[in-house]
Amino acid sequence: MKTIEARFNGTFGNFNLNVALSIPGSGITALFGESGGGKTSLLRCIAGLEQLNGGYLRVNDVVWQDHKTFIPTHRRAIGFVFQEASLFAHLNVRRNLEYGYKRTPISARRLGFDEVVAWLGVENFLQQMPHTLSGGQRQRVAIARALLSSPQLLLMDEPLANLDLNSRAEILPYLEQLHDRLDIPVIYVSHTPAEVAQLADHLVLLERGHITASGPINEMLTRPDLTPAQQDEASAVMEGRVIEHDLIFHLTQIAVPGGTVAVAFRELPIDHAVRVRILARDVSIALTPPQNTSITNVLPARVIDITEAPNSAQALVRLDLGGTIILSRITRRSVVLLDIKTGSPVYAQVKSVALIC
Repeated sequence: MKTIEARFNGTFGNFNLNVALSIPGSGITALFGESGGGKTSLLRCIAGLEQLNGGYLRVNDVVWQDHKTFIPTHRRAIGFVFQEASLFAHLNVRRNLEYGYKRTPISARRLGFDEVVAWLGVENFLQQMPHTLSGGQRQRVAIARALLSSPQLLLMDEPLANLDLNSRAEILPYLEQLHDRLDIPVIYVSHTPAEVAQLADHLVLLERGHITASGPINEMLTRPDLTPAQQDEASAVMEGRVIEHDLIFHLTQIAVPGGTVAVAFRELPIDHAVRVRILARDVSIALTPPQNTSITNVLPARVIDITEAPNSAQALVRLDLGGTIILSRITRRSVVLLDIKTGSPVYAQVKSVALIC
């Protein structure tokens, strides 16, 4: 299996980066953590913008850096999308896009110009100048420009950080398609839990320049000893498929491990693969199948374990739904009154499910 291997140990001013990384050579890997954790520093080392003596980087089968090799940034087959779109202000959108495309040898081009333009939805403003575009439009152009250089690795440093809510909502659907459209690995920096759950296949947690954990997205989100599960937005993600549309009540039924869930209607074809996100605070627990309830999504589950914080009223319960783990945050009082224990058969009542296409 293709992998990306990286080891960097060095100092940037007063900040020390000491990481050893092994991630899949395909899909989207998110670097997640609080500001100042080392995400951008690690990304810059991978890009070759920072050179640390003794560093090592192998992208699939090619060594980009070791004790005797250092491929400079301009020779690394990378696309880099920054927080700011950083477009050439004196060039219109088309010429911005052509800048990297025309400098890529025809034999090395993996994506067509018209294909990328249509995918990112920028065909209607190719003749416009960057200053006339919205923040979301500029960032879409920046992503298109990075892709048109036909990179072997796409690096994205918090590309939504400087956008307002409307612009984020505008650009996220395009980022979601990275899973299906690209056959190259993407390393995506973020400190936003919802963004990570929506986009990532693999998650790397960084804190103070060190990697605290790395693994498949849902495994990392649902481990009670890790930061994501301890936050208010603690959640799990599940893979599913569209099985039915209820046009009377404007719902779409999704088959997920352990059963089905209903979400607000989405115009998607039957059998379309989707991802759903379930917040821990939206999951309650019943000992028997509930009746006369407004909660639509009720799934049989088994308790894996319970984590109780001594100085908190709440407990975090991990549940097994058909082999996939989700989280439920309930009160410690409910754990005692319902006599919930490891291995208990229960029913998970899911108040709200977010559909991620």
